[in-house]
Amino acid sequence: ALQHVADVRQVFGNKFAPKDVMIGETGWPSEGRQRETALPSRVNEAKFIRGFVAMAEKEGWHYNLIEAFDQPWKRGSEGAVGGYWGLFDADRQDKGVLAGPVTNVPYWKEWLGLGGLIFLGTLLLGGRVRSTQSALILPLLGAVAACSIGAWGDLARVTTRFASEWLWVGLLTLLNLSVLVHAALTLSARQGWRERAFNWLERRAGWLVAVAGFAAAVMMLEMVFDARYRSFASMAFILPALVYVCRPVSVPRREIALLTFIIGAGIAPQLYEEGLLNQQAWGWALVSGLMVAALWRCLRVRKG
Repeated sequence: ALQHVADVRQVFGNKFAPKDVMIGETGWPSEGRQRETALPSRVNEAKFIRGFVAMAEKEGWHYNLIEAFDQPWKRGSEGAVGGYWGLFDADRQDKGVLAGPVTNVPYWKEWLGLGGLIFLGTLLLGGRVRSTQSALILPLLGAVAACSIGAWGDLARVTTRFASEWLWVGLLTLLNLSVLVHAALTLSARQGWRERAFNWLERRAGWLVAVAGFAAAVMMLEMVFDARYRSFASMAFILPALVYVCRPVSVPRREIALLTFIIGAGIAPQLYEEGLLNQQAWGWALVSGLMVAALWRCLRVRKG
């Protein structure tokens, strides 16, 4: 990116010499979805800005950095990436872009606390487990849920713009928590209230799969046909996909077959549109493939 700026500045400098040329806007976003090989992050923003300033001062260029402060309201028209080009955040707090230490996870303490609660809650929910194998799987389940739900919450903080999107975030979070409870109780010895809660969720497990498949299909259609200002919601589907690929349940067959087809058919087109060097697109493709496998396995389960 720095070399590209230097090349463009050189072209214009030669074309309009001896007039001075001012670089009106240059910068790098700290949040948002990846575009080809360009990855928004605080560390990458700091690398670009510090490198550019050093280069510009050495060459004697006049320039304007975009921008002083994050403007989250721009997410409404530009997606998440549009709101986070500032050297300072929207609360006027230094992001560490120009100098000093910088981190891609500024809210790590909050997410560590939330993840710890999810992990401990999973262990308490499972209680006494059914077998040695379950004793090994239960903490792993809690760790995966803590990471995926926490990362989904962090993505929602950055990308969510409207009330309808907050509702979508809330529903997907509720889905993940329901799947987590179902999975934890599956591993439990199940007595008393745990047995009753498990039976209630087990009768409705097919609908949990259907909701997860429907949400994944909607996201896949959006990523294929209207992806420019949307972020990859991979973290919202890791837990449901893993749980039901390992323990498939009976599902409504026609509906799940259609959702399986939509998700599977969208993997190649979205990768083609994003480019094979986009790691976030590959992450979404892998999670989508895992979801397809989970839905396919559920289709093969016969009632009773």
